[in-house]
Amino acid sequence: MLSCCSQETVERLGEPEQSKLHPRLLSIYNSKEKIPYAAKRGEHFYNFWQDAENPRGLWRRTTEEEYAKSDPEWEVLLDIDQLGKDEGVSWVWGGSTPLDEGPSVRSGRVLISLSRGGADATVTREFDTIKKAWVGEEEQGFSAPEAKGGASYRSRDELLIGTDLGPDTVTDSGYPRQIRLWKRGEPLESAKVVFEGEASDVSVSGYVSRHGEHRFEWRTRATSFYTSRKWVRALPLGGPTPDEEGFVEVPVQESASTSMFGAELLVLLRDEWATAAGAFPAGALLSAPLEEVLRLGADAAFKVVFAPTASRSLQNWSRTKNFLVVTVLDNVCTRLQVLRLDGGAWQPVGGEGPAEIATLGVGVLDADEGDRLWVQKSSYLSPPELSLGDAASLSGGSAALREVKRLPAQFDAAGCDVRQGFATSSDGTKVPYFVVSPAGAPSGGRPTVIEAYGGFEVPLLPGYRADVGAGWLEKGGVYVVANLRGGGEFGPEWHKAAQRERRQRAYEDLFAVSEALISDGVCSAKQLAVKGGSNGGLLVGNALVQRPDLYGAILCAVPLLDMQRYHKLLAGASWVAEYGDPDSSDWEYLKKISPYHNVDPKAKYPPVLFTTSTRDDRVHPGHARKMVKRLIDKTESAGNVYYYENIEGGHGGAADSKQRAYVGALSYDFLWRMLSGK
Repeated sequence: MLSCCSQETVERLGEPEQSKLHPRLLSIYNSKEKIPYAAKRGEHFYNFWQDAENPRGLWRRTTEEEYAKSDPEWEVLLDIDQLGKDEGVSWVWGGSTPLDEGPSVRSGRVLISLSRGGADATVTREFDTIKKAWVGEEEQGFSAPEAKGGASYRSRDELLIGTDLGPDTVTDSGYPRQIRLWKRGEPLESAKVVFEGEASDVSVSGYVSRHGEHRFEWRTRATSFYTSRKWVRALPLGGPTPDEEGFVEVPVQESASTSMFGAELLVLLRDEWATAAGAFPAGALLSAPLEEVLRLGADAAFKVVFAPTASRSLQNWSRTKNFLVVTVLDNVCTRLQVLRLDGGAWQPVGGEGPAEIATLGVGVLDADEGDRLWVQKSSYLSPPELSLGDAASLSGGSAALREVKRLPAQFDAAGCDVRQGFATSSDGTKVPYFVVSPAGAPSGGRPTVIEAYGGFEVPLLPGYRADVGAGWLEKGGVYVVANLRGGGEFGPEWHKAAQRERRQRAYEDLFAVSEALISDGVCSAKQLAVKGGSNGGLLVGNALVQRPDLYGAILCAVPLLDMQRYHKLLAGASWVAEYGDPDSSDWEYLKKISPYHNVDPKAKYPPVLFTTSTRDDRVHPGHARKMVKRLIDKTESAGNVYYYENIEGGHGGAADSKQRAYVGALSYDFLWRMLSGK
């Protein structure tokens, strides 16, 4: 039955390539009207670019002077489409990791990651940006086979690599258990194991970071999805790397994350921490000299960089040569603040910028040279823009910024507006959500779709979605983003409020937002849909089985649905800290939020479309396949069940723009038909 289910779905809903929406989405995904976001390395700006002629993409570079032009000239280093044709492999770009030998050294060596069809597992190859060619066998170039792992340079002729060389070299989650020191010209299998974790760990990693004149080597055991143990040692900036001695475990909470600002250790807390300097809440960002922390631990004189409040959380921070630029979420609206370490304390430079219903992203040009930075801005109705500024003059969040690039509008937003609402969940918690809607509110409401996630401390922030505009808003639909507990909109406590045995709270939050939309007259239940992918697929799977009365349609992408066996499939073991262990007493609450186990033969379910991928090596496509079969075999709602499976594309669902347009047209047309009756 399932072998032809995708074909049957296309026949029932209509061929997506024949949809009026398909060419529109394809033009959006293939548009050359995109901001070429770039990273500065040495004298060049590097960019990865995809368009209609290059669906798998070009890795390219240009100069800063050329980048400032409206139509810069680019030097192509790698053509992924051509590489795939030459090698007969459906390659998908996986990123680049450069060799960093200091600000005055032009090394040219880069590690390139490529995946087959978009899977998480990648191959690693070495590239020379000076010669603009792969580093071949004659130069003993590094080339590692496909694995879920990673590699980085420790020196020009040494890699720290985690890979899959057999069962004993990976964790139960399928990620590296060992870090090897791989020397140029040496067989990978012979590389020395310099660090090893336990099979029960999520993964281990090893890497070198440089911050100005300071250089450090790190080793990390991720003991769960949210905890890790870290070891570090200082390295000389130049000259040979010493042997393996000198590592010291970083004495901070295992739940805390760390980074560096020069020689200053930055510590972001996920749990409250009592130190000699005081008790600090979850969500606080602290700092102290690394040497002092290694020597004194919690007795070090930690300084507060950022302190959260009930409505404010730290979203991100960026380091320039002299400043930290922190991105703050204030009731899920974004603002920027610049800080400087002065007189033993972090002092604000100027005031905070206004809170905006937008996403502000900060990127640093070159932290070794100065304080120049990018500021990227995107909102629901305004296309992305990229500005260049200086951290020292960024008071107020926008002063002294010079617009460099702006994307033209890709859908008609005339008459649309955005508002924020708050729904009251079953336990009294106020849950924020954004409503993006066309002008006016016709009697009887409009077709409305909620997008939500509610897990892994991931926030859903305002941003420009041209596909939503073309596929939904222009038709007259309402688009809603719900900021459920389990996400990261209000920091660690908001996440922990719906973690493990409290997961049901995220679903109650979704139901509260849904009921608020109905009571406000935005839509009726028959006009309301909810969509989500991955953990969001689990969310909407529970919406399907728990509240089928509340929705007119469900869109469930690359989902988890069988919570009894999720930890035995692919990367599932790494998520036990988020959901719980089904092989323990945790199953008592997990079975209540396992959609596969809560299908009711007597229930009448709304139309539901499941989408997944054969190349998804993170969430097994078996989740969606089993759920579809159970709904078809065990209920009277078989006629409401739809299913589509990509042959490649990985956890992202699509490998290139053609696949994205196909699945996008199928999905939006499904939702519109089910909610509007057209």
